[in-house]
Amino acid sequence: MPRAPRADAAGHLYHVLNRANRRATIFRKQQDYEAFELVLAEALSKDEVELFSYCLMPNHWHLVLRPKCDGGMSRFVQWLTLTHTQRYNAQYEIVGEGHLYQGRYKSFPIQDDEHFLTVCRYVERNALAAGYCELPEDWRWGSLHRWKYGAAKEKALLSPWPIVRRSGWCQHVAAKLSDKEQKQLDFSVKRGSPFGEENWTESTARRFDLEMTMRPRGRPRKFKQRETADYPACQKGT
Repeated sequence: MPRAPRADAAGHLYHVLNRANRRATIFRKQQDYEAFELVLAEALSKDEVELFSYCLMPNHWHLVLRPKCDGGMSRFVQWLTLTHTQRYNAQYEIVGEGHLYQGRYKSFPIQDDEHFLTVCRYVERNALAAGYCELPEDWRWGSLHRWKYGAAKEKALLSPWPIVRRSGWCQHVAAKLSDKEQKQLDFSVKRGSPFGEENWTESTARRFDLEMTMRPRGRPRKFKQRETADYPACQKGT
């Protein structure tokens, strides 16, 4: 099956996700998280993307970002994952023992309105949803903790948001997503389809040739042929 095209245009918002190969644990201890954040900072210093929110989990990570130039997201993520893999393998002396990441990273475009805030909530409450903390801002390896408790240098990793946070943002992040939000996000994560209101989603899918991401996987259903009594065969010469 051919791969779906990937949107990667300057000035657009995207969610990016990558998982460890076979969902293995890649962040085993504090130093592993710190090492990845150092690589993340180096990747951001190349000035191809703006980072708005992120969350590192034991076997995967989420980023919400905006490329400053066409193709900037792909170059950023490729450098990030390659450099992290090389340093990780050297640290654990496992060079040549298989892939660290499962393969191609996942991404989808985000509408620059309340839908952006919804995706950031989803990302920043990931550790809470998985039961790793009691409050989302307590998870050290994410943008919410960095935004609330970090020193000025630590906060500088994050770019100013294009949409203003709601007041009481931490409490808002802690609240569960609605069933509708969660269902739409799950579909976008799985298929790479744009996340936004219906008209924007359809126009964005057309613009970036993502129509196939809007359809569920699988072959179209086959319908039984009606009886010939209902639809008699055409006679020759008629």
